[in-house]
Amino acid sequence: MSKFAEREPNSISVDVVVVGAGFAGLTAAEQLASRGVSVRVVEGRDRVGGRSYSGEVAGVEVDLGATWVSRRHTEIRDLASRLGCTTTDQFAEGLNVLWMAGRRSTYQGTIPEISPEAIEDMVRVQTKVEELISTIDVDAAWESPDAARLDAISFGEWLDRNDAAPSTRALMTILSKVQWGCSPGDVSLLHALRYIRAAGGVSHMLDVEDGQQEQRYAETTQEIATRLAGKLGDKVVVGTPVRRITQDDNGVTVSTDSETINAEYALVTVAPAHRAGIEFQPALPDKAEGLAKTWRMGALSKAFVAYEKPFWRNSGLSGEALTDTGTVFITFDVSPGADGPGILMAFCDPRVYDNFSLEIRRDRVIRQLVDLYGPEAGTPIDYVDHCWGTEPFAPGGPNPAVPPYASGSHGSALTEPHGRVHWAGVETAGEWAGTMNGAVLTGQHAADRIAKRLGVAEDTSV
Repeated sequence: MSKFAEREPNSISVDVVVVGAGFAGLTAAEQLASRGVSVRVVEGRDRVGGRSYSGEVAGVEVDLGATWVSRRHTEIRDLASRLGCTTTDQFAEGLNVLWMAGRRSTYQGTIPEISPEAIEDMVRVQTKVEELISTIDVDAAWESPDAARLDAISFGEWLDRNDAAPSTRALMTILSKVQWGCSPGDVSLLHALRYIRAAGGVSHMLDVEDGQQEQRYAETTQEIATRLAGKLGDKVVVGTPVRRITQDDNGVTVSTDSETINAEYALVTVAPAHRAGIEFQPALPDKAEGLAKTWRMGALSKAFVAYEKPFWRNSGLSGEALTDTGTVFITFDVSPGADGPGILMAFCDPRVYDNFSLEIRRDRVIRQLVDLYGPEAGTPIDYVDHCWGTEPFAPGGPNPAVPPYASGSHGSALTEPHGRVHWAGVETAGEWAGTMNGAVLTGQHAADRIAKRLGVAEDTSV
């Protein structure tokens, strides 16, 4: 189908070149290929999966990046099922641990029962958030009623103006760190509301049972991407950063260090901040350049500590904990079973974690786990961690920490094509933005758009 002929030994020609081998890029490539479109997927990392990345602790594969799926995440679940990957329920039996204001306590459910007054305040603030998100256009938050006012303050400023109690503020800070890799004061209220609405509301975002943390993949989420890339075979090339994308009326040329790819269209699926690492000729419009400069990535780190057995279960604890101080701010039990090994996953604050040695990071995590779970937590059999903010290529995650004014000024450039260059990726999603499900949806939608431009038939096989 392509009208380009090879121009030099390291030059190839396809119909569509896809930049990025995360779930959006791989999904789009598979769907286009199934319609007879020739594709080339180029990935700068030395692996596929994007922000899904597998590690190992005590011989068990774990998710160093994206982890959970909800029952409502139908697209990623269908994809994983088709590729033979299986879900396992997130362990949530027993009491959760809370460390707040220097005091340890236990509780059940999503919201810690600190006091009747604290519960009342949390419900009050959550109700106000739900009222606001009902006004948000999840596909174009910057066009929502009162968008300019909502974008002019941070989520943290809004909590202050609404007199959020210290306990409510602490819980919203944990939500912010997990979702955007930043504190509430660093993210626009409009951006926060868009992501909360996209996630199905505050309760769905926070809950394990019937919520966003309901299930994990036994094989890890990166394995889903690995198997999908395996179906595409040599159409996927890793370790190949894109340096330049040029275009004219006849097509696009994507330049890497090792090859030049000529195509009719390009689909770029990298995070908005990482678009800035590619030279575009002609240059991106001002709004799109502003997007790349202001939609900076947050930073989040994860540690996994393994023990012979999940000993906390013997004390009636779930392995889920929330803390308002220290390196660790939330933990989960991701053990493969009751017989062991026992594995605690800890989310860690990069400000007091990333720039320290492995030994110091490990010591800080374990000492905090001792506070939460007792002396047995001080004798692990293995440890592994990953700092997303210090990755050498395309650092940051889980999502952009978009400051005030940046959504209203630049948000529409998320999806506006730049000539023959189209965009996809989890940030471009409306519903389920910030999730693997959202990434798959954007890949599907982008494949449909480009297929129509190419004049090819609907997908008839998967």
